[in-house]
Amino acid sequence: MKLSLNWIKDYVKLPDDLDISRLMYDLTMSTVEVEGFVSMREKFGRMVVGVVEEILPHPGADRLKVCRTDVGDEVVDIVCGGVNLSQGMKAAVALPGAMARWHGTGAPAEIKNTRVRGVESRGMICASSEIGLFDLFPFTEEATIADLSEFPAPAGTDLAAALGMDDIILEIDNRSLTNRPDLWGHYGIARELSALYDLPLSQFEPYSPPPGLPDFKVGIDDPTRCFRYIGVKMEGLSVKESPFEIRSRIWRVGMRPINAIVDITNYVMLAVGQPTHAFDSDNIAGHITVRRARPSEKLLLLNGRELTLTAEDLVIADDEGSVGLAGVMGGAKDSVLPETAKVILELACFEPIGVRRTAQRHESRTEAAIRYEKGIDPERAAQALSLSMKMFADLFPDMRVAGYHDIYPSPLGKTEIDVSCEWLARRLGKTMERDYTARILGRLGFEVSFPEEGVMRVVSPPWRSTGDVSLPDDIMEEIARIHGYENFEATKITTSFDGAVNQPEMDIDRRIREYLSFRCGMQEIFTYPWVQDEFLNAVSPTREGMLSIASPPSPDERYIRSSLLPNLIRAAERNARFLDEFAIFESAQVFSDSEYTAPYDPREKLPRQRRNTAGAFTGSPEDVSALFRKAKGVLEYLPRFTHMEPVTFGRVSKPCWADDTVWLNVISEGSAIGSLALLSRKTALECGIKNQAVMLFELDIDSVRPMPSRTNRYSRLPEFPRTEYDISMLFDESVKWEDIYETITGKKGPEDLLRGVSFVGEYRGRQVASGKKSVTIRLVIGSLSKTLTSEEIESCANLAVKRLGKSLGGELR
Repeated sequence: MKLSLNWIKDYVKLPDDLDISRLMYDLTMSTVEVEGFVSMREKFGRMVVGVVEEILPHPGADRLKVCRTDVGDEVVDIVCGGVNLSQGMKAAVALPGAMARWHGTGAPAEIKNTRVRGVESRGMICASSEIGLFDLFPFTEEATIADLSEFPAPAGTDLAAALGMDDIILEIDNRSLTNRPDLWGHYGIARELSALYDLPLSQFEPYSPPPGLPDFKVGIDDPTRCFRYIGVKMEGLSVKESPFEIRSRIWRVGMRPINAIVDITNYVMLAVGQPTHAFDSDNIAGHITVRRARPSEKLLLLNGRELTLTAEDLVIADDEGSVGLAGVMGGAKDSVLPETAKVILELACFEPIGVRRTAQRHESRTEAAIRYEKGIDPERAAQALSLSMKMFADLFPDMRVAGYHDIYPSPLGKTEIDVSCEWLARRLGKTMERDYTARILGRLGFEVSFPEEGVMRVVSPPWRSTGDVSLPDDIMEEIARIHGYENFEATKITTSFDGAVNQPEMDIDRRIREYLSFRCGMQEIFTYPWVQDEFLNAVSPTREGMLSIASPPSPDERYIRSSLLPNLIRAAERNARFLDEFAIFESAQVFSDSEYTAPYDPREKLPRQRRNTAGAFTGSPEDVSALFRKAKGVLEYLPRFTHMEPVTFGRVSKPCWADDTVWLNVISEGSAIGSLALLSRKTALECGIKNQAVMLFELDIDSVRPMPSRTNRYSRLPEFPRTEYDISMLFDESVKWEDIYETITGKKGPEDLLRGVSFVGEYRGRQVASGKKSVTIRLVIGSLSKTLTSEEIESCANLAVKRLGKSLGGELR
């Protein structure tokens, strides 16, 4: 959110010696996070008001003019192609050193003295688009210069000062405002600064409607969705441009000025945080009613979108049908048109959850909806009414009120909290005088009394009674933040540690992540718990057992993950656009609708959240065998480096997303705890992966049993040299490496010299017959008592070859 410091100063007079750095620090430490600021003076640095004294033809260009321009301390020649230049005209002049956008496009460029078609030009006479002011000085014809003749500023005046923009714009992090609906406007921040610096705050004079107004009815069919509705009928208006100061303020904080009527509604919302809306009353049939929409009712919004409403949507309706989506946006039927002369001004308070769901359902997140969904108080409508009516009276002297109705079925009650003074001192870590705490709370608008000894009764103001303040802890926070967190003395914490807590079930998750990251070179990723339908459909054919979100972040992300694979595949698809090979993994919780537990309170059952780890290896489709061996090797060595029970591989149940051939289940203690497989071609294409192979694995970590202690055994280094001996043999395609390994190692005698067997590679090609494959095997041969001769090494290798030939039909190449 953007805030104008000058606007804030309308409501609270800040000390002259308060610099912006101190203000930002104090606000951040006490109220909201200020991310930064923009100085409008610096933004328009080296830009001044120039007066065009004489316009001469350019000797080398028909469309260009040489303008002798007074810029304050001198008269300079500036070459300009403006179509509306005139003698005596005031214009924005960018002097050398200023930053402007040529013709309003591209990045800002530094203005320098230059020669244009042989004539020296010492600056630039600017169009509004070239200095970022198009919304304030719009034009339709290209090369139109911003005309500043209406501003009473002499030549050489800084542009920011001439336009009344010598201001500082604060950038507030919206996340720090989420639980403070009272701060979504300049007045709310001014109220905080008033309390922080103990300064007086300007008040709004209550508005009283003229007596004897005609009957003007407003109905609320569902008071649980609309807490208050004020409607004011006004006549004698017209659609015209707002005064520059109003347009400027709206523009400085990020909104676009439109016309005087609409600008007033936006100005009031930005000032006090209360959204308002103006209906063209000539287009309202009969009375206004706030009701739920009828199923499949249609509504055309201001932005041109036609909505199909549901019974959960709240609408503003007249006798003919809906005219606005309550709390979100007005309808096109009743919008302010060029001929509008009568309006109905709406100031309302809607139930926040309903507004948020409606805005998300129809993908219409507006400035009004953002404020309503935070839960603004109904009393704020009176402040907005006061400011609105004053502005309408000032801008439209012939305006008259033709009707007024304020319906407020259940006035907001103030929250009352009793706080123990002893508890407060203990929680603050400091004893404060009760008069001091009462003064702090009083500056924030709270009413404080002491009904009995040691008890402080606090009554919150309306703007803090919407759920923001409800507990003694909230009162403690208010006192602490205004006192200043930095003003509390550090207190030593006394504690004792009786012994280390060994939690192998918790430690194994970190060991797995460290193993995959450090030893296997995989990159860890973090994804949201919700899943996009595109990837969920590709991986899971059914939604059985999955949890859905009541208010999803988007319509196609309704389900919470029951597997890590959909989001992992999505990450693989995104990265595959830029990388040919990579390996990623995620370790996180998955959710199921089938198992519920109550870990804290039997009344609060929560879905079971199991820990899973999943990984993806991507590479060329020609390297599927290498990807498979890499992924399988990662899982084979996982138990050794993470101290868990060993795993084996087998085929129990093929995952629906897996290739028909390349897949295995991961088995621990007789049960399948995960899968390892190649993403099938069909599934990969559905997920947008076209030219890469993706090998996936997923493990249920909660099903893994960590070992109670290390099982490593000491093995001394060999005293005598060992020899690596490679052999290449032909086997049938059906022969597995597992069979080869067991055949070689399964018949060791007491004097067997074979110390190890490992896989080197496979080969299929022109030199290998069809239906055959060449497997290269590495034998490690050595003795514990002597150095072997070449004959002994050959004899050991020949024994392995004979075993493979006899058992598996292998032949030496």
